[in-house]
Amino acid sequence: MKNQEELIRQGGGAKAIEAQHKKGRLTARERIAKLIDPNTFFFELNVFAAFEMYEEWGGAPSAGTVTGLARVCGRLFMLIANDATVKAGAFFPMTAKKVIRAQNVAIENKLPTIYLVDSAGIFLPLQEDVFPDTDDFGRVFRNNAVMSAMGIPQLTAIMGMCVAGGAYLPVMCDHILMTEGSGLFLAGPALVQAAIGQKTSAEELGGAKMHSQISGTVDFREPNDESCLARIRALVDKMGAPDPAIFSHAPSREPLFPAEEIYGIFSNNAGKQYDMRDVIARIVDASEFEEYRAEYGETLLCGYARIGGWAVGIVANQKKHVQTTAPGSDQRRIEFGGVIYTESAEKAARFILDCNQNRIPLIFLHDVNGFMVGKDAEWSGIIRAGAKMVNAVSNSVVPKISVICGGSFGAGHYAMCGKAYDPRFIFAWPTARYAVMSGDAAASTLAEIKLKQLEREGKKVDEKAKKELVESVRATYEQQTDPRYAAARLWVDAIIDPAQTRDALIWSLESAALNSEIKEFKTGVLQT
Repeated sequence: MKNQEELIRQGGGAKAIEAQHKKGRLTARERIAKLIDPNTFFFELNVFAAFEMYEEWGGAPSAGTVTGLARVCGRLFMLIANDATVKAGAFFPMTAKKVIRAQNVAIENKLPTIYLVDSAGIFLPLQEDVFPDTDDFGRVFRNNAVMSAMGIPQLTAIMGMCVAGGAYLPVMCDHILMTEGSGLFLAGPALVQAAIGQKTSAEELGGAKMHSQISGTVDFREPNDESCLARIRALVDKMGAPDPAIFSHAPSREPLFPAEEIYGIFSNNAGKQYDMRDVIARIVDASEFEEYRAEYGETLLCGYARIGGWAVGIVANQKKHVQTTAPGSDQRRIEFGGVIYTESAEKAARFILDCNQNRIPLIFLHDVNGFMVGKDAEWSGIIRAGAKMVNAVSNSVVPKISVICGGSFGAGHYAMCGKAYDPRFIFAWPTARYAVMSGDAAASTLAEIKLKQLEREGKKVDEKAKKELVESVRATYEQQTDPRYAAARLWVDAIIDPAQTRDALIWSLESAALNSEIKEFKTGVLQT
């Protein structure tokens, strides 16, 4: 333990801490593997948290914590485990946000939660970005209290260091377990000596034996990791059943077509067309999709289906160009795939209202360039129709799950239930791109602004310099639209293989079904 404290104070390299950790303890993922049901899957979330961030501190892979969904004794749980191989499990700014995101998922879906604690507390060099704000370290303990008040079971196992403010997390949970050799204290021996001059060992100050026999803080003292994990399973085995689900559920049926065929159907080439119905057919049960108003507002597909037996409403961008009749005339026109027109926005808004009326969870499949622009669009009331769709999404009370397949740009991202619109889960394919506008459009716009600025300053720019400027802006913009950039900042919960979309949605729907409370649906004033 003393050596580990020294490594913490030094900011230790990941390899050194991992070597220390391997001497007597399991890693976070090894602990999870022993905790969950045999031959079941751990659905890890936010794997890319802090990706290519904090490089001046040696990086923080996965933000030094592992979060995700798994089954323990047949029951679905949110798992949150500190990874002591990354700066001794210290909390970077994104670590706090990642844990809070996991807790918020648990709160929204009433998921029982297990914490495997092995953390040195706040990463002190970045304490000003971890400590004070509403989505910082203190929010974790606030969420502990809120979850407890909501009746969401929380179990904590102290399996290493648990110091300073982090000591409050386990003590605010329902069950507290602690392994021999672990430490639980507000201040370690060195800080105690510096503060009040008292000399004491880590074991005497806050060891498992002291907390089980003297302070009475821990409920179960365990000799090692394996015993502790077995005890957690024994406690979970005694928990009562969750409330019955309120959403329609039937036996699951496999799609008629292999999921891997999505690779050949979908195209991340913005100029290439494909039929989103073909993607849907490889996700939903029996490939059955009851399309709503199929001949109206055709650049948005809306319809009912089942996924893993759960009834869902699907709102998906259609990437095929469609020929239609312009409203109020007999003129034929082409509507571009991936663009939301007035009619498609109105259709989607009405469909979302229907799903809320009938308690049907919503799935959004993004590949959207944005809303249509131009005189015809403005005259048709595109802003009013878009506002109606955004209102419906904003006030929707049924679970919402978003999958960003391709582009998700501008206000189209908002209307399709982007992160700001509280989806229970938000996933991205590796082909996802999302920003205010596409890289080419942004590069041209930003470069033009810069060139005009240079011209006002009396500077002449030749064609070669113009091209270099555009390419420089495009490269920066493309990096920021990469899904890993978004995942590193927790804008998406996971980057998933397109062929695993159905599995991810089933996990999400099973989680959502644990929360049987649905608020009254109100939209306020709708633009009509």
